[in-house]
Amino acid sequence: MVHIGYTMMTEQAGPRDLVAHVVRAEQAGFDFSVTSDHYSPWLASQGHAPHAWSVLGAAAQATSRIPLMSYVTCPTTRYHPAVVAQQAATVQLLSEGRFRLGLGSGENLNEHVVGGGWPGVATRHEKLTEAVEIIRALFDGGTVDYHGAHFDVEAAKLWDLPDPPPPIGIAVSGEKSCALAGRFADLVIAVEPRAELLEAFDRHGGAGKPRVGQLPVCFDRDRDAAVHRAHDQFRWFGGGWKVNSELPGTGAFADATQFVRPEDVAASIPCGDDVPAFVDAVRPYVEAGFTEIALVQVGGDSQLPFLEWAEEKLLPALREL
Repeated sequence: MVHIGYTMMTEQAGPRDLVAHVVRAEQAGFDFSVTSDHYSPWLASQGHAPHAWSVLGAAAQATSRIPLMSYVTCPTTRYHPAVVAQQAATVQLLSEGRFRLGLGSGENLNEHVVGGGWPGVATRHEKLTEAVEIIRALFDGGTVDYHGAHFDVEAAKLWDLPDPPPPIGIAVSGEKSCALAGRFADLVIAVEPRAELLEAFDRHGGAGKPRVGQLPVCFDRDRDAAVHRAHDQFRWFGGGWKVNSELPGTGAFADATQFVRPEDVAASIPCGDDVPAFVDAVRPYVEAGFTEIALVQVGGDSQLPFLEWAEEKLLPALREL
């Protein structure tokens, strides 16, 4: 049976609301939760970007059952990997073992804020490889010294180390990232239902490990209102990873999506309250081989109505997939 998750999307709600939403998601029966880690929203209309790790700490204390996960953190630019290891270990302790550390190579949108430019894809993969090596070493305990092409660590040790440490997930979009995930990850992360990504992950050592996908949805009793909201806040989603990882700010995303029509968004994001349409949108992930799918309800103000509807209508239907 596929597991259905809930997304605390930091780009569209403030910190207190995010925690309240995941508490309600736990009550509604979602199997797990994930949290985006952004310094900026994709579009100004989303309107938020609180610190994800503060939210995760609060969520760990406010919930008791639902697993938590960063989806995903870039451990190479805004954060040094030694700091990410400390953050993840702390959330794992606060949540009493319910945390998974999702990692990725990042987006210019969030990482440019600390200066230094935005490197090319090959360099980003090199940096992510070193970062995961450092995090793994710190999770193993003891004092770590590391000197790589991109990162140095001197006499670092996690003094509050959970047992077990958080499982590590790595986001993939192509063969190279799948090779990295197969080598280092306990689970794989993707935002498209592409079976070839999972097959590549398996070839590189990932066979039998969990695979987590993510799908935006837009519930509203008024389908036209849902389509409008999805277009206003989520039209960037169709740009694809290669584009979305490179654009530097909300203005760039607005410019890049100025010709995207509401009907274009509605064709890729289920909108309204038709349960079969939402189930049909999840099905390609199941057929591709994903074991977990995290839903993203578009619109910070619409979370509670969505969660009520999901508890009553959507989750029971998805359990039958």
